[in-house]
Amino acid sequence: MATKLGTGVLKKQAKKAANVVSAPARGLKNLANNGGELHGPSPNPATNLVIADIALRTGTMVARRAVERSVLGASYSPRKAKSILKGRSISETLLHGALARVAVGSVPGALAVSGALVVKTLYDRSRARQARAEGARDLHEQAKDGETS
Repeated sequence: MATKLGTGVLKKQAKKAANVVSAPARGLKNLANNGGELHGPSPNPATNLVIADIALRTGTMVARRAVERSVLGASYSPRKAKSILKGRSISETLLHGALARVAVGSVPGALAVSGALVVKTLYDRSRARQARAEGARDLHEQAKDGETS
């Protein structure tokens, strides 16, 4: 009886999976029946995709800056925090972006990046006084760079 119950559950799951796979095909049929029109500001679907991409990237950028300012705002004035963020080099920005892409791209990448961050954090905590001084010195230099540009 347990095997019949298990088979029934498996059949239901397979049917659900088939419905999920066939959903895009149904969407294409509905699109064809709708005269080929997509909903969006432009009748061109490529333009709508560009608009959506720009909107998402802009929203992400605004949210990232807000989080960065709030993290720095705990220890620095808003003016100095803004200078610090403005003073980052292009190579730092590209490195952080590349690490984020590796972390998001795959599970092994996420494990490697998060593992490296954990090791760095533990290393910094083991020599907290020196790490705090080095970090403050680096941020002070970044703030100087941000004020001059």
